[in-house]
Amino acid sequence: MQVQFPRLSYLPFLLPRLQSFFSSVLINPNVDQSQGWFSFEGVPLKWQHPLGLLYDTLSGSNPAIAPNDDDEAAIPPPTELPWKLILHFTDFPTDVLLPLDPFGKVHHDAYINSVKEADFLRNGTAKVMMSLSKDDSTELWRSVQEHDLVLFNSINQKFLNPPPGSELRHVPIKIYLPSAALSTSDAGNEPRMGTLKVVQSLVTPCFETGKPQTLGSTLNTILPTVFPSKRSYIFAHAVLHGAVLPLAAHVQELMRAAAYADGFLHIAVVLVG
Repeated sequence: MQVQFPRLSYLPFLLPRLQSFFSSVLINPNVDQSQGWFSFEGVPLKWQHPLGLLYDTLSGSNPAIAPNDDDEAAIPPPTELPWKLILHFTDFPTDVLLPLDPFGKVHHDAYINSVKEADFLRNGTAKVMMSLSKDDSTELWRSVQEHDLVLFNSINQKFLNPPPGSELRHVPIKIYLPSAALSTSDAGNEPRMGTLKVVQSLVTPCFETGKPQTLGSTLNTILPTVFPSKRSYIFAHAVLHGAVLPLAAHVQELMRAAAYADGFLHIAVVLVG
């Protein structure tokens, strides 16, 4: 079964549809959908991460690259789609993944906490999230559940445009560094999974001079050994939504145009070549 993954997608939202689709071939057709989990090449996928981030970090697909000023066209988008995942309804790996619940409360709370964290970074407090009406909070969650971008944007604008007198303090960014899996563990022949190291730092939208902060300067400051240049990629690319980001991009503009549904720029580090 092929499923399209909009920008707002998280894996748990796919479970009701997939559980219904595969019910006739399941050993236990009445298994609760909250018991479902996904893996890729033996690696359980963390459902609290946006699906686009999981694809960028784990699929091995070459990201799309925008053209330089002298190029006539961009490199075409990756052709390794569809991304083939395995859906499981048994042996939930509780040592790796947080268990879900039948009512979706665990996923809801994880998402809302991430939204609050991003709001706190932007404003110094989570005042926008805390000031939302009950209806707006409900509609925000519903928009993500139903992949309703129009509804989502109507509420997200309140986060991007806080009340007068507030100024953007920091741009919410998380950077994901993959580490390769070893072929065998120290104890035997069991394979060891690769991991994702999450790197965070306070990223101001502008320098003290008032000049906008760029992605290149941000990466060079946070990970200078991986991104030794502020202007060109050498060892690795910074990838978001399946595309290599231009290092000259202003981080504040990136936040407004390309943040995920929780308000963060979830940037994957992908080795060049």
